[in-house]
Amino acid sequence: MLIFALISKLNKLMTKQILTIVFASLVAWGTPTLMRATHAIEIIDNESQMPVISVTGSSLRIVGANGQSVSIFNVTGVRVLAFKVEGNDKHYELSLPKGCYIIKVGKTVRKVSIS
Repeated sequence: MLIFALISKLNKLMTKQILTIVFASLVAWGTPTLMRATHAIEIIDNESQMPVISVTGSSLRIVGANGQSVSIFNVTGVRVLAFKVEGNDKHYELSLPKGCYIIKVGKTVRKVSIS
């Protein structure tokens, strides 16, 4: 009986050691290694390329968006106005009811309030 108890205890100990070795190996092989970039990353300042959209009362001013499309949406997502900007600094008088609108100029989107 004593021999069976020793063999059982030894078996549990060896199983624990084998599992520890397997786990350590998996962790070591699964760890990412240091990699160096082969190309430099160029950072582009998108803020300087974005058009400037401003609203005063019911007057819309768009700067730096020559040739871009403008869409104005109400808060429910319905497009209420669309046009193309013809010039670098343009003013538009909006004949829209007072409220909040979403203005999209090219890829730039702004939420504005018309009063």
